[in-house]
Amino acid sequence: MSREEKIKAARTSVFKTVFPDITNHHNTMFGGAVMAMMDEIAFITATRYARKAFVTVGSEHISFLKPIPAGSFIELIGSIIHIGNSSIKVLVEAYVEDMYSDYRVKAASGEFTLVAVDKSMKPIRIE
Repeated sequence: MSREEKIKAARTSVFKTVFPDITNHHNTMFGGAVMAMMDEIAFITATRYARKAFVTVGSEHISFLKPIPAGSFIELIGSIIHIGNSSIKVLVEAYVEDMYSDYRVKAASGEFTLVAVDKSMKPIRIE
């Protein structure tokens, strides 16, 4: 499989329901809960590409664009945007979708850098 085909195959999309236990006093999703889900999707995306153990070493350009209310769906999409010797950068976009209508809008996005590691937690080459 070519590098481009592997990148395309590693794209990850997950839907979750926003329940009240992850919302704040505004009845919208906690920013930290959104970031945790985004980090998980970045990890899955990197792992699907390289089939190696990864750790997150950074997150950047995290933008919260729209509130994510309780009782909605959230779709998280991870796409690889850069591959280094031992690191992968993943763009994660989060879309909020109303359960009972066609309303859908981008709610958050961010870039996550993950590094492949061995059992001693030392960086290893990806390819």
